[in-house]
Amino acid sequence: MAQIPNLDNAPLNLNSLREQSQKELVNILKNIRGKKCLVIDPKLSGSLSSIIQTAILKEHGIELRHLSVDPIQTDCSKLVYLVRSELSLMRFISSHVHNDTSKGLQREYYVYFVPRRSVACEKGSTHYTFVPLDEDVLSFELDLAYKECLVDGDTSSLWHIAKAIHKLEFSFGVIPNVRAKGKSSVRVADILNRMQAEEPVNSPDMVVPEINTLILLDREVDMVTPMCSQLTYEGLLDEFLHINNGAVELDASVMGVQQEGKKIKVPLNSSDKLFKEIRDLNFEVVGQILRQKATSMKQDYTEVTTNNQTVSELKDFVKKLNSLPEMTRHINLAQHLSTFTSKPSFLGQLDMEHTIIEAQSYDICFEYIEEMIHKQEPLVNVLRLLILFSITNSGLPKKNFDYLRRELLHSYGFEHMVTIRLVQHAVRSGWRPIEEILKLLPGPHSETKRGRFSSSPSLDTLQGPSANVDKVVDGRRSLVLVVFIGGVTFAEISALRFLSAQEGMAYDLIIGTTKIASGHTFTETFVGK
Repeated sequence: MAQIPNLDNAPLNLNSLREQSQKELVNILKNIRGKKCLVIDPKLSGSLSSIIQTAILKEHGIELRHLSVDPIQTDCSKLVYLVRSELSLMRFISSHVHNDTSKGLQREYYVYFVPRRSVACEKGSTHYTFVPLDEDVLSFELDLAYKECLVDGDTSSLWHIAKAIHKLEFSFGVIPNVRAKGKSSVRVADILNRMQAEEPVNSPDMVVPEINTLILLDREVDMVTPMCSQLTYEGLLDEFLHINNGAVELDASVMGVQQEGKKIKVPLNSSDKLFKEIRDLNFEVVGQILRQKATSMKQDYTEVTTNNQTVSELKDFVKKLNSLPEMTRHINLAQHLSTFTSKPSFLGQLDMEHTIIEAQSYDICFEYIEEMIHKQEPLVNVLRLLILFSITNSGLPKKNFDYLRRELLHSYGFEHMVTIRLVQHAVRSGWRPIEEILKLLPGPHSETKRGRFSSSPSLDTLQGPSANVDKVVDGRRSLVLVVFIGGVTFAEISALRFLSAQEGMAYDLIIGTTKIASGHTFTETFVGK
C-alpha cells in the first residue's frame, strides 16, 4: 500500500511543491559522484516517504539504511546522512566514522540536516519547507518549535516558518492579507514582511495571488483544545495508535494478517476514499456508517447469487467490490479502536475533562487528579489532565500546586475550540470586529496588507461568493492558508474542514502547521520523551 498521498484534488498545486522537494534531494545525491548509501534518521523516514517513493531513489542506484548506533553495513564508498539537527545523532555519525577508520575503510561522509541545521551541528542543510501530508494539510516538520520558543527561548524556528511561507509566495504570489494572533505569529508576520522587502516576489501586475489570506495562530492562544481527548475517527486513531506522516504502524494481526510479530504500516490519507468520507466524523457515527455499508454489500451479494442480474447490475456490484479492501481496513481499525474507547479509564477521563471545562467542581477535579497520581497512572495522562485543570482555573493556588508537585515527585521520581472561532472571524470580517475579545487571549495581534493587491478589496469587505475578487482566474474559490505555530490536532483540522464546507463559506482552507499534535505528544515534548 503506497504511503504517498494523492494531491491532485488539492485547492493549491501541492504537486509542484512535492516535485520541487524531490528534485532538490535527487540533485544533492546526483552531485555526489560514485556509489552511495543514503542513511536516514528513522524519525524522518515518514516525512521523506510523503515526498518521494523509495523506488525513485533505488532507480538512481542509491542504497537506503536507517541511522542507528550500529555501524553501516555497505560496500558504498560514499555515505550521505539525512538527519535532524540533534547532538545525539551526531554522536552516532561520529561513531560510524571512528569504526570505519579503525577498520581501514576509506569513505567520504556527507551530512544534511532537515528541516534545518543548528549552530552546534554545522554542515550542509536541505530544506523541505513544507511536507504535504494530505491535499489540505502541510507540515513544516518543526516538532520542537513550541517548546523551543516557550521554554528554551530559541526562536530560530520562526525564521524557518517565515522562510517557508515566503518560498511559497515565489510559486503562488504575494499573499495580500496577513492576520496574526500571538507573540510568535506576530513575529513571523514581521519577518515575512522583511523578507519581502529584502528579496521581493515579483509577479505580473494583473495576476491575482492564489492565496488571498494568511492567518497565523500561536498554539498558546488555545491550549485547552489539545489537552482534551479528540473524538473524531482520525483524532482517536492519533490518540491511541499515533499517526506518523499519514500512516499508523500496527501488529499485522490487528489487520487480519496472521504473521506473528510482524508490523505493518497502514496509510491514512484522502487517497483512501472511505477514509476521506469518515475521518472527520465522531467515532460513534463511524461505527454506524461502516455497519450500514457492510449490510448493503451483503444484501447486494445475496441478490447477485439468488437472482438473475443484468450485465449492468453485475458491473455495479463489481464496482462496490473494489471498495472491499478499504472497508476491511477500517472495520479492523474501528474494532481495534473500540478496545480503547470502551475502557472505563477512558470514559472516566472524558467525564472528568467535561467537569473541568464546565468548572463544575474544583474539589472533585483536584481529588480525581490526586487519585490518578496515587494509582501511578501513566505520567503523561496525569500531566495532561493537570495542565487542562490549571489552564481552566487560571493556575492553581500555591498550596494545591505544591502538594500535587510533591505527590508527583513521590509517585514517579471539544466544542471549545478558540482557534477555529478565530479563523472564522479572520476569514469573514478580519480582526477589527472582535478587537476586545482578542485582547483577552494570550499574546498580541496584527493585521497587515501586502503587495500590489493590498489596496484592493480584502476578505474584510467581500460579501459571499458573488464578490469579484473572491475567485481566482479559473473560477476556483479564494484560498486561505491557516498556519498553527506550535502544532495542530486532527480534531481542529476536522473542524476547519467542516467550516470550509459550510453553505455561504466562500473560501477553501489549507492548514499549515509546525507539527500534527495531540495532548499526549504536547505533554511528552515538555517531559523530555
